[in-house]
Amino acid sequence: MPNIRANGIDIYYEESGPADAPVILLVMGLGTQMIAWPDDLIQGLVGRGYRVIHYDNRDVGLSQRMDGAPAGSLVWAMLASRFGLPVKTAYTLTDMAKDGAALLEALGIDKAHVVGASMGGMIVQLMAANHTDKVLSMTSIMSSSGKPGLPGPRADIRKRLMAPRPANPTKEEAVKMGAEALESISFADSSRPPSAFVDMAARAFDRGYYPIGMKRQLLAIVADGSRAERLKKITVPTLVVHGGADPLVPKEGSEDIARHIPGARLEIIDEMAHDLPPSQVGRMVDLIADHATAATPLAVV
Repeated sequence: MPNIRANGIDIYYEESGPADAPVILLVMGLGTQMIAWPDDLIQGLVGRGYRVIHYDNRDVGLSQRMDGAPAGSLVWAMLASRFGLPVKTAYTLTDMAKDGAALLEALGIDKAHVVGASMGGMIVQLMAANHTDKVLSMTSIMSSSGKPGLPGPRADIRKRLMAPRPANPTKEEAVKMGAEALESISFADSSRPPSAFVDMAARAFDRGYYPIGMKRQLLAIVADGSRAERLKKITVPTLVVHGGADPLVPKEGSEDIARHIPGARLEIIDEMAHDLPPSQVGRMVDLIADHATAATPLAVV
């Protein structure tokens, strides 16, 4: 298995495309394994001349689990953050951004175009702010600046997130909950196979079910607070993409990102929610590849 030691942890990654091609690094979101990146998106980027690397964040999938690390009360963390009190976490989003930069270093890659979805968008924001020497361009997808006062999840989605869950669910229970959660935040895309959500939830369960890792990642998001001031120091070319129908992280989150990054381009896709719907994958390939190519044009052979 392609595991590599980076930033003091073991990271599972996969890559596609020519070894000598410019690199696009894909960073996935909260509690979500790297398999959530659509294969058509990866192969589409390879077809545009890129070497594509995607990986499991720490505490998810096949990357290192932070077993024994604390996972405190989410409610307390949210209250503490609201009142400016410190939030104790096992690790931070800054640590997770270091993971991505260290992965590139361990693979011998000088610089890459970084692309992140949801929490992954937050991670690549911090990579672009703190690891400028490793970043050629940044694309943040369906993410947020974390600035206080931005709209939060739709009421029904918030209720679902806060609902108690079985401590030790069976596979059937876990897959059912996972599929329902995916469907609730995704765009009703007629081109998506009827079994897509169940298939993804089952695949994720079999590959690495580890819900406490998601809790620790969520605490890291809460503790990170607002990135608004940090975003102002990003100088790499930036593309910000968001679904107009996103019920989990409303589009105002990305609008605020674009406001704070000098020269950032904002793209709102109405036919997208908090997902990468099949009908929009080709559009996403073009947006990401065109942005990367504009930042560093590919050599003409």
